[in-house]
Amino acid sequence: MATRIKEKYLAEAVPALQQKFGYKNVMEIPRLEKVIINMGLGDCKDNAKALESAVSELTQIAGQKPLVTKAKKSVANFKLRQGMNVGAKVTLRGARMEEFMDKLVNIALPRVRDFRGVSAKAFDGRGNYALGIKEQLIFPEIDYDKVEKIRGMEMIFVTTAKTDEEAKELLRLLGMPFAQ
Repeated sequence: MATRIKEKYLAEAVPALQQKFGYKNVMEIPRLEKVIINMGLGDCKDNAKALESAVSELTQIAGQKPLVTKAKKSVANFKLRQGMNVGAKVTLRGARMEEFMDKLVNIALPRVRDFRGVSAKAFDGRGNYALGIKEQLIFPEIDYDKVEKIRGMEMIFVTTAKTDEEAKELLRLLGMPFAQ
């Protein structure tokens, strides 16, 4: 079963991108490769229960268990030792990535207060897009009453596009609401 994002990509994005950028080969057309969701959990270094709840929330959002990331170096100013848990990340590919993208664009982002669109300046020069979210409550899976602490997260949309312009057009055609 193809997801809505996949159908939209094949029906609308592929022909539009091919016409706009004049690709000769179908394999040149940019596509979404993976989505990486990262949540910094620096405040959880002493509290194992808070880390557990953050990981379970990220699992609910992504539909996949995240990897708990550890500190690479000790930093005395932050009372941080090497090997402490400092974050959680999950890499989504294929159908899970498409489901997440669909949910983000159609359900989660419209729930953000005073939403006017996402920044069009967060491209890295190689066709990848970064998006930061201030609270995890915009996702429908998260139960408001069970949330202990509001946490933000970063999402990286990795595309096969060579330039930022191509990547922006791809994401726009997939439904990403860029601000004017």
